[in-house]
Amino acid sequence: MKVHALTLAVLASLASTAVTAETVDPLKKAFIDDSAVKVQFRLRYEDVDVANVDQQNQTTLRTRLNYQTGDLYNLFAVAEIDDVRSTDNEPLIADYKYTQINQGYIGYKGPAETLAKLGRQRILLDNQRFVGGVGFRQNEQTYDAVSVKNTAIEGLTAYYAYVANVNRIFPEGSGKEEHENETNLVNINYKALDFAKISGYGYLIDNIDVPSFSTDTYGIRATGDIKLDSLKLSYEAEYAQQSEGSDNPVSYSASYYKLGAGVNFDAFGAKVGYEVLGSDDGKAGFITPLATLHAFNGWTDKFLFGGKGNWENGLVDTHFIVTAKLAGLKLLAKYHMFESDYGDIDMGKEWGVAATYPFAKYYSVGIKYASFSGADAGYGFSNDTDKLWLTMQAKY
Repeated sequence: MKVHALTLAVLASLASTAVTAETVDPLKKAFIDDSAVKVQFRLRYEDVDVANVDQQNQTTLRTRLNYQTGDLYNLFAVAEIDDVRSTDNEPLIADYKYTQINQGYIGYKGPAETLAKLGRQRILLDNQRFVGGVGFRQNEQTYDAVSVKNTAIEGLTAYYAYVANVNRIFPEGSGKEEHENETNLVNINYKALDFAKISGYGYLIDNIDVPSFSTDTYGIRATGDIKLDSLKLSYEAEYAQQSEGSDNPVSYSASYYKLGAGVNFDAFGAKVGYEVLGSDDGKAGFITPLATLHAFNGWTDKFLFGGKGNWENGLVDTHFIVTAKLAGLKLLAKYHMFESDYGDIDMGKEWGVAATYPFAKYYSVGIKYASFSGADAGYGFSNDTDKLWLTMQAKY
C-alpha cells in the first residue's frame, strides 16, 4: 500500500509518542484517557443497468477505524483506516477493494479560535459543490494538505488550505487514484443575519498530473430561511466565474449560477432549483474536479465526464425535490431535467427516490433508486440507466 511521506510522518509521531504513554502522565491522559476510538461498518449492494452496455451488481463492506488523541499542549492527532471488501470489482460501479489510510494528521488548537491541520484530511466546503469528499462512495476523497480555520469573529469562519495531493475514489494501479496538486483554497463564511449566511471563495486549483483540471474559480453564495409559525421558507443563490489555471492548455471563461427556493411545513418539504454550469461557446465548460459530484445533477452519475463534472457544451439542471418524515422514516424524491448550456442539446431526464430509517441509535438502513432516460442520441451519456442501492450502516 502506497502511503505518502507526509502521512507516514504523522503516524510515526503518533506511534513513537504512544510508546511512553504509560510512564508520562500528560501523554497517558492525551493518548489513552482522553482519546476516542470510533468504528463504522457500511454494507452496500449496488445494481447498475445501462441500456445497450451491461448490467452489473456488487456487494461491498467498508470498515472504518478512527482514533483521535486528546489534547497535548494544544496538539492532537487523528488516524483513520478504511478497508473495503468486495464480491468483485465491476467497471460500472465505483467502489473497489482496498485498504488505506483515509485520514492521518496532526492538529493544533491555536490562539484566537484557530485550528490548524497538517496531513491527510477531509475538506468539505459549503455544500461540497466545488470541494468535497464524495462521501457516498465507499472510498472517500481526502486531501494531503495543510489547513487553517479561524472563528475568532462571531458568526464568521475563515478557512485556507494548501493541497499537495488529492486522494481520489479510484483504486491503486488505475492511474487515477491520486492527483498531485499545488492548490490553494480560500473560503470565508459569514452568518450576517438570522436569515442569511454568505460565503465568498477563491479556489485556485493547480493539478500537476492533469493540467486540464487546473482552474481559477471565484464566487459568492447566499443561503437562509425565514420562519413563519410552522412554515419555513428557504432560499439559495450562488454565482461563480471560472477561467483556466496554471498549465491548463485551454484558454476560456465560463460562469456558474444556481437559484433555489423551498418550503417546509411540519414533516413535509418541497424545493425547486435551477443550476447552470456554463460554457464558453462550446470551447470549454465550467468544471468542478474536486466536488462531491454524486450529490449533484442526478444519482445515476451520467455527467461525471471523467471527474470534471461538465463538458464543453455546459449543463443546465432544472430540478424538483420533495422530502417527508414519517414515523422515523426519512423519504426523498427528486426529478431532474437536463439540457446543454450551448448547442440546444437535450441531455435527458432523471427521477429518483430514497428512504432511510435510523434505529437503535447506532444503526440505519436505506434504499435508493434512480432512473435516467430521454437524452439525444450520439453522446456518451445518452444510454438509459437504472441504479439501485441497498445500504446498512452501523456506527460505534
